[in-house]
Amino acid sequence: MPHKAPFANDRIVLGTMLMLGFCLTAPLLDVCAKLAAATIPVGQVTGARFLVQSLIMLPALILWRYPLRFDPALLRLLFARALLLVLSTFCFVAAIASMPIADALAIAFVEPFLLLLIGNYALGEKVGPRRLAACAVGFIGVLLVIQPSFEAFGAVAFFPLGTALFFALYMLITRSLSRRIQAVPMQLHSAWIGTLICLPILLLAEGSGIQVLDPVMPQGIFWFFLIGVGAASSLSHLLMSLALSHAPATVLAPLHYLELVSAAALGYLVFKDTPNELALAGMAVIIGCGLYIIHRERVHERRTNKP
Repeated sequence: MPHKAPFANDRIVLGTMLMLGFCLTAPLLDVCAKLAAATIPVGQVTGARFLVQSLIMLPALILWRYPLRFDPALLRLLFARALLLVLSTFCFVAAIASMPIADALAIAFVEPFLLLLIGNYALGEKVGPRRLAACAVGFIGVLLVIQPSFEAFGAVAFFPLGTALFFALYMLITRSLSRRIQAVPMQLHSAWIGTLICLPILLLAEGSGIQVLDPVMPQGIFWFFLIGVGAASSLSHLLMSLALSHAPATVLAPLHYLELVSAAALGYLVFKDTPNELALAGMAVIIGCGLYIIHRERVHERRTNKP
């Protein structure tokens, strides 16, 4: 018994380090996608993410001896999960093709608020007035980020809201699937199904002149950017899956907001993007409301689990 607490603490420290690794590597996906989208259509960048991720994850799962088979009854849910991830990725790549990465990511961080509202109003999950109020204030923070972005980039500023909505629905399905399939194999299945969704669309769009879908042949370093999108996606999501296997989500959730900091830093270093004062204020509001909701979730969990 005396050895259990230190062992648990070691696992939490390891989970924390892995989550920090996710926060540092996830924005690399965004940087590669933004660089690639300078000459490559958004749909092609999206498809490359899933194709490269499939090619990376398959040998990794075989090496680590994860089961590749899954219950065929789960195929419908796996397809819906992959489709939502494709739509979420497409919206985000379309956004950062024009917007600063940090601004787009800050707007997309409305996803936890949407998830809470969907749970409350659509799924009948009990959500207290404090968390609902935090959601409302969080949306005000989103508007603070959108306003200067809309003035500078137009309707593209609303694409991250699509990312947030699709990702919130994706998380609901993930929550259901996680009881029946392991997290790492689930990534592989989402990747190959996502590839099967994207490839026919790109083939049909070839020569159509549809700017966001009509594929082109990458030139030179743009091959590296496309591969980087899938590689960074594989690495970052693997780090998150491993982190969640070592530490509770309630411990790791606050660290997720560090992704916004690293995204802003990379955005400045690579593209010289700096959010203005209004956007920075909005980001602070979003982060503050998100952290408060996490705090209230912990309080609610303790009360629910109290004997």
